[in-house]
Amino acid sequence: MKKTITVAVLGSTGYVGLELIYILSRHSGVKIIFLGSENFPNKDIREFDKRITNDTLPKLDLYKNIDLANLDVVFLALPYGVSQNFVKDNINKTKIIDLSADFRLQDSEVYRNYYNSEHSCPELLKNFIYGLPEINYELIQNSNNIAVPGCYPTSVLLPLIPLLKANLLMSDNIIIDSKSGYSGAGKKFDKKNISNKGLLNFYNYNTNQHRHICEIHQELSKISKSIKFSFNPHILPIFRGMMSTIYCDLNINISNHNINECIKKFYSNTNFVKLIDIEDRNDFFEVQNTNNCIIKFFNHYDSSKIIIVSSIDNLLKGASGQAVQCMNIMFGYDEKLGLDNIKSD
Repeated sequence: MKKTITVAVLGSTGYVGLELIYILSRHSGVKIIFLGSENFPNKDIREFDKRITNDTLPKLDLYKNIDLANLDVVFLALPYGVSQNFVKDNINKTKIIDLSADFRLQDSEVYRNYYNSEHSCPELLKNFIYGLPEINYELIQNSNNIAVPGCYPTSVLLPLIPLLKANLLMSDNIIIDSKSGYSGAGKKFDKKNISNKGLLNFYNYNTNQHRHICEIHQELSKISKSIKFSFNPHILPIFRGMMSTIYCDLNINISNHNINECIKKFYSNTNFVKLIDIEDRNDFFEVQNTNNCIIKFFNHYDSSKIIIVSSIDNLLKGASGQAVQCMNIMFGYDEKLGLDNIKSD
């Protein structure tokens, strides 16, 4: 374990980049030595987020001025299609944690079909580990390159993977209904979509066409080749938070008790996945500004079915928090370091 990790963040002024810098600036094992922004060079990062108060942080700079020789890890909080260009030129020069979608998928043809563009370095897809720590801890521990999962997949995979591995669920008729705060759409999102003359709006989008479908399918197909699901995402008129309600058919002779015991056992030695009781409410207030995933199960009136509710903060466990969790694991820190006392906005 290195005493102090030197880090850079590219894409510093987006929602994910700012969240990442806020966490890293308070992390006792990190020194930020480069903050990249193509649009705001020479600006002070504190102008973009009042929570960032560290006055020793470097000024924003153009990506071309980064010096990899002095860096232990680079975080790429960049749009898909942009991260791959940096990786193509700099693979093996430093550790990379990519928060875009560019290296989550293992098949470049699937990437092309869902992201409508050719991958510029498909030969490097195999160099990245899918950064879901509760599932791939040891792989992350021994990797130099991490692809941080998307927010929707994180909220869906954490409850489903243990249950499918234990053969408790039918795999061919899963319905996923997800809601996200509008920060998940990035800073280009037009807030008129959710608020007009004091009235709030709420709507679904990209039903069964969302780009995260291929990511969910890729990871669940590692467990069951017969996986079939429907996915219906929505945008809420709130800034942060994500909730996925998942409707599943149980395998024969499986009960709610079997489901609860499976999740408890699977995540018994982890820090950020919490199973709550039926009496407790699963809501955004409990996950906002945390790196937690909170899971709750409901009995269905049809005893052959079950309803799962999984909640995360889309900017933290769904992005920046999970990225820092991966960094901690890669460098031998306690995975909770910097993540167990995240203050609210």
